[in-house]
Amino acid sequence: MDAQGQKQEYTTSNFPDTPEALENLEAPIQPMLPPAPETGNVERISRQISEFLAQLPNYIARFVNEYKLPVVSFVLLLATIITLRIVLAVLQAFSDIPLIRPTFELIGFGYVTWFTFRYLLKSSTRQELATEINSLKKQILKGDIS
Repeated sequence: MDAQGQKQEYTTSNFPDTPEALENLEAPIQPMLPPAPETGNVERISRQISEFLAQLPNYIARFVNEYKLPVVSFVLLLATIITLRIVLAVLQAFSDIPLIRPTFELIGFGYVTWFTFRYLLKSSTRQELATEINSLKKQILKGDIS
């Protein structure tokens, strides 16, 4: 019973019901909020971003012109890696089919046997192979396609 009395006393003393008592209460001082960011900063940043995006093709063109050989080499390397991955994936898919893998192995073994007998056993045929390889190198390096 004593707790109820304290509760009622607490509520009446801290929370006045009369309008006069409400007018005399002072509002607690609350901290000020930081000022809102200026819209000029947002506009300036958006303008800088739009200018950068407008100049991006020029930046890329200048970079490619300045570093043409490394860029082309990188693109060719990337294309080669992608092509090899695709070819290996296709071959892996084929090797999962029954009787295809042994057929490929038989074809490979037959070609290695033919190549060995055709070009590697005699000295004259090895020289013929060397001249053919050199001719192919010259065509590739000089760009002559005959």
